[in-house]
Amino acid sequence: MNNVHIPVLAEEICEWLSPKPGGIYVDCTLGMGGTSLKILERAGSNAHILALDRDPEALACAKENLASFGSQVKFLNGNYSHMVELVHEAGFEKVDGVVFDLGVSSLQLDKPERGFSFAMDGPLDMRMNQTQGPTAADLVKVLPEKELADLFFTCGEERFSRRIAQAIVQSRKTFALETTQALVAVIKGAVPHTYRKGRIHCATRTFQALRIRVNQELELLQPALQSAVSLLREGGRVCVVAFHSLEDRVVKHTFRALAGKDNPTLAVLTKRPVTAQQQQIDQNPRSRSAKLRVAQRLAGGVLQ
Repeated sequence: MNNVHIPVLAEEICEWLSPKPGGIYVDCTLGMGGTSLKILERAGSNAHILALDRDPEALACAKENLASFGSQVKFLNGNYSHMVELVHEAGFEKVDGVVFDLGVSSLQLDKPERGFSFAMDGPLDMRMNQTQGPTAADLVKVLPEKELADLFFTCGEERFSRRIAQAIVQSRKTFALETTQALVAVIKGAVPHTYRKGRIHCATRTFQALRIRVNQELELLQPALQSAVSLLREGGRVCVVAFHSLEDRVVKHTFRALAGKDNPTLAVLTKRPVTAQQQQIDQNPRSRSAKLRVAQRLAGGVLQ
């Protein structure tokens, strides 16, 4: 068995999801299978997990970790934007719960060859499915300066976005930015010394923005949330863990729209997002920024 990383707020997800025997749950961001493992342990007998991930490597790892549950788990390779079709193809119409753990997984971050981490040298890839779409290197090679600056500002909330974009465009005239450390060096050269010494690594926001763009994370999130709600039976719940304000804002606004006063589809159960306790933050610093929001499907209602 691979080392199963228990995701951030997994216990809290299970508390809100309240898995039950015979229940059917969709894990839209399977990773190494840690959340699904917790759900199955909590649910007891005859619960089913539809385990979805776009990353074939993650699926292979999770299959090994969840092998003891046999036919209780159906593994689905695909993007959560296609979850309705994938769930129906798996033979299910309605489900009792849907879980999203957004962002990059530890499995992806910890492998230099995946190119997600600015802390290790590797190809500047960042694709969650390495068989599909352009890489981050492709983007920094061809995007115009203004488009790069806008990307870093809107998807990374990077205050030195223009300086970094300008430095990238100048650098690519003389050498290809094909590795993570090549890009980090350009970023370090573009930002003030005080910023390089700040609490957050100076490449964090640029790498986040590129990853979001490569994987279309923000564009796909709202329709995926609506798809999740459409799959829920009455009383079913959707749980979403977000790690930065851009994702969390999409979740909050989507839930709010579906819980509107006229014929609402959802009831929002978390007036404020659930955050990690200090003990969990001490054990896993990544949990510091995690926010869990939960909503429950109401009878009737029309998806907006």
